[in-house]
Amino acid sequence: TTHYLFIVVVAVSSTLLTINAGDYIFYTDWAWTSFVVFSISQSTMLAVGAIYYMLFTGVPGTATYYATIMTIYTWVAKGAWFALGYPMDFVTVLIWIPSAMLLDLTYWATRRNKHAAIIIGGTLIGLSLPMFNMINLLLIRDPLEIAFKYPRPTLPPYMTPIEPQVGKFYNSPVALGSGAGAVLTVPIAALGAKLNT
Repeated sequence: TTHYLFIVVVAVSSTLLTINAGDYIFYTDWAWTSFVVFSISQSTMLAVGAIYYMLFTGVPGTATYYATIMTIYTWVAKGAWFALGYPMDFVTVLIWIPSAMLLDLTYWATRRNKHAAIIIGGTLIGLSLPMFNMINLLLIRDPLEIAFKYPRPTLPPYMTPIEPQVGKFYNSPVALGSGAGAVLTVPIAALGAKLNT
């Protein structure tokens, strides 16, 4: 029990890191303009955390458990913003769970081979997470509308939207985000696994 309580505590803490790593995809106002950058950061953060704790326990399913905790914690944050009077679309709950399930599936299918989990599972996370979240962002309200109508009190002045020309970035290259995420996720996840041993 203590073993899993430890994972819960650290997973909640890592959720804060993950949210901060993708701050402007977590909040919808600048989601599209920074899609590629934060696809890379979110893929990396998920892979490092999930692989670390999956290898820590040695149990297939731990990565999905980790992603589920992050998702629940983010829904709590979404509810908090909603309670403050912001619209439900103001915060986007990222799609972490399917990518984490692919990592768990890789770990299980390769008979708990940690190197396969890092290389294959990390690549699958980097490829899948941007695609899942592209679909996720297509389902929410216009981020520019959110940006102008509901500016965040914590938004630095230099990030405050001025003109709607940022819309020219709407066609964010999913392929670039997926490819870069897949390439960068593997070595960083390997580093996390090395630190674990």
